[in-house]
Amino acid sequence: MRQLRLAKDAMDRDWADPALDLGAVAAHAGYSRYHFIRAFKAAYGETPGQYLTHRRIERAEEMLRTANLTVTEICHLVGFSSVGTFSARFKTWTGLTPSEYRTKHVGRGAALIPGCYAMLWAGGFRPATADRERNSGEAD
Repeated sequence: MRQLRLAKDAMDRDWADPALDLGAVAAHAGYSRYHFIRAFKAAYGETPGQYLTHRRIERAEEMLRTANLTVTEICHLVGFSSVGTFSARFKTWTGLTPSEYRTKHVGRGAALIPGCYAMLWAGGFRPATADRERNSGEAD
């Protein structure tokens, strides 16, 4: 159970990382992929993929209510690579498309956070030095 909690903590911590996949999380727990899926579902009632999707959708709901970002920007910030997949999963989880959700929940007394601040807070901007190092091959 301890290994499952460590893997769940890793998903809670790195939920926005699009590179976070089943193999990486299962390895973090020290299980094979298929054993990890079975053990995680037995312990938490849903598969690791479902759990991670729900965490990402919860974060997207928060951003849609509070940040002045496009649906596409939010999609990528919460770890989805496809807007179509994001929208479909969002609608399955909430019953509304992301745009419908925003329309329903925005304007209840709170001003939207400007998109540039939300992107900075959510980690959507990479430091320019990291990009230069990555492109020049000097990074470790």
